[in-house]
Amino acid sequence: MEEGKDSTVLSRTSQSRVLPQRLLQLLVLFLVLCFAFSVVSVYTIRRFGVLSFVPAIMPTLQPCIIEERNNLDNWIRPPSNLMHTMSDKELLWRASFTPRIKNYPFKRIPKIAFMFLTKGPLPLAPLWERFFKGHEGLYSIYFHSLPSFQADFPSSSVFYKRQIPSQVAEWGKMSMCDAERRLLANALLDISNEWFVLLSESCIPLYNFSIIYNYIKRSKYSFLGAFDDLGPHGRGRYSEKMLPEVNITQWRKGSQWFEINRKLALYIVEDMKYYPKFAEFCRPACYVDEHYFPTMLTIQAGKLLANRSITWVDWSRGGAHPATFGGADITEEFMKRIFEGHNCLYNDQPSSYCYLFARKFAPSALEPLFLLAPKFLGF
Repeated sequence: MEEGKDSTVLSRTSQSRVLPQRLLQLLVLFLVLCFAFSVVSVYTIRRFGVLSFVPAIMPTLQPCIIEERNNLDNWIRPPSNLMHTMSDKELLWRASFTPRIKNYPFKRIPKIAFMFLTKGPLPLAPLWERFFKGHEGLYSIYFHSLPSFQADFPSSSVFYKRQIPSQVAEWGKMSMCDAERRLLANALLDISNEWFVLLSESCIPLYNFSIIYNYIKRSKYSFLGAFDDLGPHGRGRYSEKMLPEVNITQWRKGSQWFEINRKLALYIVEDMKYYPKFAEFCRPACYVDEHYFPTMLTIQAGKLLANRSITWVDWSRGGAHPATFGGADITEEFMKRIFEGHNCLYNDQPSSYCYLFARKFAPSALEPLFLLAPKFLGF
């Protein structure tokens, strides 16, 4: 029994000695292989260079570097997210960039930027959705609302994620012009936007998209009212403190709803000469949204203005604001009245096609407008 125990102990002892020896041999072999691999790697790098040693890495990294630094798409691609973090000062500065060479080195399809200045919801959005349908690539949409408003358009809507960073805009005050400049500046970031239309949530189009696009595209002028009103609501609002930048003979008045081209939009966003004067010396009862742009653009580019608005309104009821039309007002007779009896100049020639948009329409007008649109609006 004792001899059996001794033999068992001896065999276990010998096995335990063999096992560490094998592990030690494997470890030594691994270290030798690692050393050999290191020597070969150093030699290869010195002999052939890093690029040949890692051919699979550089092709994946190099295109990213080239695209980020040199690709033209980075300059001409419109912003993917309109909710940026730029201040107004930064935004206006960025939007004032403009190429000095007028021939574009890429195929540029000019678009109309439809800019909605709203308090919040767009109750007539379904009508506009039908208007825009099928014309992708020829328009851009931006809307400015109260900062507290959170839009909830579905992803299928043309208004989805088209809200810009907004601030409070008060009627008749400089904050209203600030909102309009904010819309223009955001729209200018898209190099393909050539024309800019300011609309409200109560506006509707009076023709189908193709007619409106071609009317604006073929016009030699931008459509902004800028007339010399000699009465108390025109020159009567002028202050001599506007001198020397603006004298009374240059003082103009017009509707805030306009259509302008890219050149005039740049004049507005880059202006630092007239803005301080209007901000300080045109306050109620001087309503700056009726005078700032008409006066400034008349001074800088008066020959580019048609001196009329293309947005129809009804002032027949009197008061400080035009008439608002609800569902009960929208009849076939009413629609005919909008289109009849107009005379104006288009490219210096007489025309009866004077208005492309109309306002003001209440939310209750949506259903009858939707029903009458195919017959009267063409969509």
